[in-house]
Amino acid sequence: MAKKINKTNAARLLDQAHVAYDLVPYEVDENNLAADHVAASLGEDIHQVFKTLVLQGDRKGHFLCVVTGCYNVDLKKAARVSGNKKVEMIAMKQLLPTTGYIRGGCSPIGMKKPFPTYFHLTCNYFDYIYVSAGMRGLQLKMAPADLVQFVGATVADIIVDKN
Repeated sequence: MAKKINKTNAARLLDQAHVAYDLVPYEVDENNLAADHVAASLGEDIHQVFKTLVLQGDRKGHFLCVVTGCYNVDLKKAARVSGNKKVEMIAMKQLLPTTGYIRGGCSPIGMKKPFPTYFHLTCNYFDYIYVSAGMRGLQLKMAPADLVQFVGATVADIIVDKN
């Protein structure tokens, strides 16, 4: 018999809005919370596993960048798209009080309050992508268009170019 998966707040919000998704568990390694570990645990392409990063702008406050796990946010591009002059990642100790989530379990859905959200344009390259379901060890698998629409996100070029 399959183990019952407890729904997270993010999953309940998607249920209320009748948005399709799958909850997919994976084995957590407390010493490696990186997206590449999540992708390997899921047996999926790292380009389809997205991480949610919280940034602080000098003009507009907090916002989210959701990028594929093998890339980093380009702070200049993030500043430009978010209407800020300068941005930086928030300190780890600020993550829980700001979002209600911990590192490795930060979902773009169901934060303490809604923040402007920017998905990297590669999300549209796939039929489905993964984002955290709001806790370590559980991912949401869903159509990127549904996710972007649900959170009211903007799709933009926000990653560091790899040369």
